[in-house]
Amino acid sequence: MLRLMPVGDSMTIGSAGEHTWRYRMWRHLCATHGGPFTLVGPRETLYDKGADAPVSYLYAEPDFPRAHLAGWGEGWQHMAPMIGQAVREARADVLLVSLGLIDLGFYTDPEQTTQNVRAFIAGARAARPRVRMVVLPVIPNIRATSDAAFATQVATFNELLAKTVADLDEPRSSLLLASLPASYDVDTDTYDGTHPNTSGEHKIAEAFAEAMYQGWGLGGAYEG
Repeated sequence: MLRLMPVGDSMTIGSAGEHTWRYRMWRHLCATHGGPFTLVGPRETLYDKGADAPVSYLYAEPDFPRAHLAGWGEGWQHMAPMIGQAVREARADVLLVSLGLIDLGFYTDPEQTTQNVRAFIAGARAARPRVRMVVLPVIPNIRATSDAAFATQVATFNELLAKTVADLDEPRSSLLLASLPASYDVDTDTYDGTHPNTSGEHKIAEAFAEAMYQGWGLGGAYEG
């Protein structure tokens, strides 16, 4: 059975009442993947904004594998120390990673964030040498549209991320860089300038799906 682990920040964990892009991806693979698969990870909850904690199980569609490694306000620097144990215990085959906005916004500059990317990849491979990963660049967000300095940081990090994925890719543990979601718009694909709404969820899921299909022949073309 193929075991996929979604890894990310608030855009991946989602909040109470949401479907999440994880669900959209699961539905896509149910329709296109020719074998058994599941989502894995040490966490299952959504973020509850009222409680200000990841304690909700109120998914818009609960009947799918909800496991993940995502957290509201968490980035590469938070996930790098824990990814080895998570991969080892879940026996993950593929990591679907969407991180970076939190790091750049609150913790680290592009170069420091890139070092945490390298530590993350090394930790995952130490736990499972043949693990594969699809990494999503930092996608458009409201801060980057109004803060030119931050937009430059995002662009710089995305360039460094592409180079890192190319440098560290290897046959036994393939790395893919997903393309930025086509026509992603903070006004129409998010509900607050950052977090995806329904169309945004589909576009993020599509970015991962197309990378896996084109890079590994896994699944099929995304149809939403």
